[in-house]
Amino acid sequence: MEKHKIMVVDDEPDIVKLVKISLEMANYEVIEAFSGIEALQKTKEIVPDLFLLDIMMPDMNGYEVCKKLKADERTRHVPVVMLTAKGQKGDAEQGLKMGADDYIIKPFDPYELGEQINEILKKE
Repeated sequence: MEKHKIMVVDDEPDIVKLVKISLEMANYEVIEAFSGIEALQKTKEIVPDLFLLDIMMPDMNGYEVCKKLKADERTRHVPVVMLTAKGQKGDAEQGLKMGADDYIIKPFDPYELGEQINEILKKE
């Protein structure tokens, strides 16, 4: 059985590494991107089964990336999960309004992250 591909987009290499390790332990293939622009460029070659997207990034924030992914015919069907330190009341609503499927606040439990992704991918 082919592994689900998850694109992890975060400008903090330590977060990407932590998420990658926990997702690989849950038997996912991880594609790394360290900016919104890099993520959008990589989707021209490969469309993952799920995007795990930080919001606060320097070149293009996660809300903008999510909006572009949901507007693109090739990626609009792919679930987007916001993984962010932004935990204020309006932040989750903003992410969901841009098309995100779920919203996870940092710090997160790596095991629970894998479980949440399993649930989202089962719905597809």
